[in-house]
Amino acid sequence: MTAGSAADPAAELARDLAVRMAGSGVGALGVGAMGADVAGVGIDAVDLDRFRAVMARRPGLARRLFTDGELAYAALAPDPLPRLATRFATKEAVMKALGVGLWSFRLTDVEVARTGTEGPTVALHGAAAALAEAGGVSRWHLSLTHTDTVALAVVVAERGGGPSACSRS
Repeated sequence: MTAGSAADPAAELARDLAVRMAGSGVGALGVGAMGADVAGVGIDAVDLDRFRAVMARRPGLARRLFTDGELAYAALAPDPLPRLATRFATKEAVMKALGVGLWSFRLTDVEVARTGTEGPTVALHGAAAALAEAGGVSRWHLSLTHTDTVALAVVVAERGGGPSACSRS
């Protein structure tokens, strides 16, 4: 480096990470040598105040949007609404990852499931599972978060290379 020039720390970090990943068998999107590839990515955000208002106006709506398991998990929290909002965001993010529009399947066909202390997973049923199967989707990656004002979900649909998280029922 010459005097007066400044290094770009972000670029240096990216180069270092790329060098490390190149030797690990992991690609830029975290896809390894097992032949898996990304079929789609979806993200959705839900405004908690707006979601709360809609749910209060239509008390029966929760049964149309969420599975019994999702409702039971949300009920364990002092305020179940953020948990429900992240699950709603997941359902919309899955639609985006599959490249389909709203109401292409029942929202209960997408379920956010939890097993023990493991993170949440996506389980598909019915028409959602059929769409995923037709698109060759065999695995889902899910990340959820919320603040006091917004709930977010990001999903990655993966083709090939692993057991399916889609169940047909």
